[in-house]
Amino acid sequence: MKKQRVPKRVVGRRELVDFPQFDIQGVEAKVDTGAYTGAIHCSNIHVEQLPDGRQILRVQLLDDSHPNFNGRAMYFANFGLRDIKSSNGDVQERYVIQTVIRLFNEDYVTEFSLSDRSDMRYPVLIGRLLLRRGRFVVDVARRNLSAKFQHTANQAHP
Repeated sequence: MKKQRVPKRVVGRRELVDFPQFDIQGVEAKVDTGAYTGAIHCSNIHVEQLPDGRQILRVQLLDDSHPNFNGRAMYFANFGLRDIKSSNGDVQERYVIQTVIRLFNEDYVTEFSLSDRSDMRYPVLIGRLLLRRGRFVVDVARRNLSAKFQHTANQAHP
């Protein structure tokens, strides 16, 4: 018996996403088919050495311009360091984490590089890795399809 594939779902060029593990909702994300991994805006990114010799990554997600910013530090025991090529062709060494992102009321585990995106319009970038894993196709003429879906789903199930 042939396994049925999950149908593809359309996302717009911009989407409102949630990060349930961080208790952060409604972050505006740019869908970027030119980026492999996603990216999240962070500040105060540094590695700390624990007394037992292990290293943890300490960051602040988003910044005070986002309504859900709480200023508290986030810690990651599982992280990597990777060369990431930016849109202008520069290669930067960035920390990479795996976390859960929510689109269309579904959770997807994917990779995000952590970088200062304060000079960018959108604090989150969604890359091809998530688009492929979630079986998403991009309609550049649309936006916030996930948020509209969630609003409709919430009205259907009061």
